[in-house]
Amino acid sequence: MSTQLLLFQVLNGLGNGMIYFLLSVGLTLIFGLMRFVNFAHGAFYLAGAYVAYAIAVAFGSFWWALLAGPIAVALIALVIERQLLRHTYAMPHEAQILITFAVALLFQEIIILVFDPLAKSVPVPAALSGIVFLGPYVYPAYRLAVVGAAALVALALWIVVERTKFGAILRAGSENAEMVGLLGINLDRVFMAAFALGGALAGLAGVLAAPLRGVEPFMSTEALGIAFVVVVVGGLGTLAGALVGGIVIGLVQSIMSTLWPEGAQLMIYAAMALVLLVRPTGLFGRF
Repeated sequence: MSTQLLLFQVLNGLGNGMIYFLLSVGLTLIFGLMRFVNFAHGAFYLAGAYVAYAIAVAFGSFWWALLAGPIAVALIALVIERQLLRHTYAMPHEAQILITFAVALLFQEIIILVFDPLAKSVPVPAALSGIVFLGPYVYPAYRLAVVGAAALVALALWIVVERTKFGAILRAGSENAEMVGLLGINLDRVFMAAFALGGALAGLAGVLAAPLRGVEPFMSTEALGIAFVVVVVGGLGTLAGALVGGIVIGLVQSIMSTLWPEGAQLMIYAAMALVLLVRPTGLFGRF
């Protein structure tokens, strides 16, 4: 593999990894706080991607999609959590899996009814449609912008989790939710806010990924599988685990797509198995 191709694939892997981080961080925070297994999380990614497509078609502006997508998905997640999922928190994990899987299938069928089952493309915004020179190498500007945007979100999320009262409650709740409730904190509202935040981040991942891979109704299944791999590799309930896990899986997928295209997806799960053999709780896991 040439140096230019290796650099290109590493940057691709970093970009994909940052999208995987946004996709999976909500999943890991929700499980860490609520011990809730959410198989509908991929549907939030799907919804964000289709919001980007709908706004791009209606208004021709990716920037409005970037703003509206996470907000719209956060509201969708909030409604689902309030009207349905909060009634399942006390149920066994098997019941939670079945219910959230049904929600994911419902989302998929709604998308097919509204948009049809065919894949569609979302144009890269004109301001980011060019290339960037990295020394003697060139790289698409939009992919670099994705890395930068996701890095800024990761920094903002770290500040929220580590430097705010809400973040302190999230961290304390992930250790012992019952004790936090005994201190007089309304855990119901905390759960609601965490679920909306997770939905918004997954929706943002969908918006950012849409110009790279297009949109199609079955993309949520692939996204959910990758999100769970990232969570397992990084470790449940940690922000750092989601970030490192996302980057590791993104790099493995991107580099292997050049070395062994047919086995690139397989190597994602091989990397997960290797991590589990060395650290069963994941790289940063506590559970």
